[in-house]
Amino acid sequence: MVDGVRIQSKVAQQAQEQVLTEDALQFLAALHRTFESTRQSLLVAREDAQRRWDSGAPFDFPPETAHIRAEPSWHCAPPAPGLEDRRVEITGPTDRKMVINALNSGAKTFMADFEDSSAPTFANMVNGQVNLRDAIRRQIDFESGGKSYKLTDKPAVLIVRPRGWHLDEPRVTVDNAPVSGSLFDFAIYFYHNAKELVKRGFGPYFYLPKMEHHLEARLWNDVFNFSQSYVGIPHGTIRATVLIETLPAVFHMEEILFELRTHSSGLNCGRWDYIFSFIKKRRADRVAILPDRKDVTMTVPFMDAYVRLLIQTCHRRKVAAMGGMAAQIPIKDDPKANEAVMEKVRQDKLREVTAGHDGTWIAHPLINKIAMEVFNKHMLGPNQYHVRREDVKVAAADLLNPKVPGKITEEGVRSNVSCALAYTASWIGGNGCIPLNYLMEDAATAEITRVQLWQWVKYACRLDTGELITADYVDKRIDEIAPGIKKIAPGVKDDNLKITVEYLKSQIRKEWPSEFLTSDLMPYLAIADGAEPKWQKSAL
Repeated sequence: MVDGVRIQSKVAQQAQEQVLTEDALQFLAALHRTFESTRQSLLVAREDAQRRWDSGAPFDFPPETAHIRAEPSWHCAPPAPGLEDRRVEITGPTDRKMVINALNSGAKTFMADFEDSSAPTFANMVNGQVNLRDAIRRQIDFESGGKSYKLTDKPAVLIVRPRGWHLDEPRVTVDNAPVSGSLFDFAIYFYHNAKELVKRGFGPYFYLPKMEHHLEARLWNDVFNFSQSYVGIPHGTIRATVLIETLPAVFHMEEILFELRTHSSGLNCGRWDYIFSFIKKRRADRVAILPDRKDVTMTVPFMDAYVRLLIQTCHRRKVAAMGGMAAQIPIKDDPKANEAVMEKVRQDKLREVTAGHDGTWIAHPLINKIAMEVFNKHMLGPNQYHVRREDVKVAAADLLNPKVPGKITEEGVRSNVSCALAYTASWIGGNGCIPLNYLMEDAATAEITRVQLWQWVKYACRLDTGELITADYVDKRIDEIAPGIKKIAPGVKDDNLKITVEYLKSQIRKEWPSEFLTSDLMPYLAIADGAEPKWQKSAL
């Protein structure tokens, strides 16, 4: 075993033996020892920034980097092989069947997700690494239930999303400290597959989540340069698309691209996490109260401004401006309802392509046909970098505009409670992506529901009926809805539902909402996997 490195879990032993090899762990340890102190300082900087915003400091474009935004001559790297045309990207977790189905879906790329659509049990993380390694080498075919699963001749191009900078990987320690979840996911995938991907005509491609500042992008760029030198491939081989899914990051888009310019493949509108962040980061601002989740659409002022600025920014720097997720899934037993839902998908994708996006996200293979038809009709070339959107003028006030038509309703409260309970209990049980009401829900939508309930209680909001929303009022809704959760999320276990109920009731009573439910509840997964409790923080 590698000096100073300790694996604290014995689950998925066969997968561990295949991917947690001595040389891969040496690489991970080198990354940890080189970059962990920087990661920790950046996480402290997030807390410092939040305190300033809580005290009334404005969100704005950083004055110290105005020269980067003003300089028109710099551009990002040209598209890497396989990333020239990304008109439809499918996303999902890394279980074996999902990987095959997504790669065979007909979408241009597949974002294999170790983040919001995966519950980070150690088995999920290391088995996912095995599945991606096998897919790259075309050794992933298998049979289950009498059905054969095998890759097509031209599968989608693979992109991997590691966990965000804020998450630890508590089952792996280096020098008695847990490693970064980001670096664990990146290191194991990159070390085993970078050269193989290049040999096959592609490269190691990534989606980077949850960043809040351009210095966090600089850290990723430093990791990329270190890693390429370590394994002996040219700098600039890696490509990374950054999800703009936090409110602070929207004010750093140019700078994020600048920091990653030799490795950048664009930005993506991480729409659901962005709404979550809009509420969470403005937690001390009673003006920023939003109505029912269903009313916060892509056409409301702050979301529309964010989209337009992202497209303009990306095309100015000659990289992809990727659209957001269509979370809808087909309704098989009701053709009329299904067509209504599919029409929503068409209109959403039409809005994206006509705004200038270069591609879009889908969550289900059967949605690919609709999204592809819309983009094929309206985007005749491989991308729309030529759509510069020079008409766009977005100020900080536009990005912060809280005026959203809608109301807070009883149904909105109940919907939030139902989603929060069903998803969170499923996540504790190891499932990070579940269908609810014909939507494929991941951590982002559960986070919106959690912080909305907190916000409505914190600021003593009223329903459209005039009734006051208190912690006791939400408790009653939780107690009414919890017994029926297993009907909509059949895999949920009673113990996990009980933990979730207690967690949600505690969250709505806090002075400020927790940063991430995934951070709060990770101890349950880690201890179940065998990690030592001393590394865990209390979830409640």
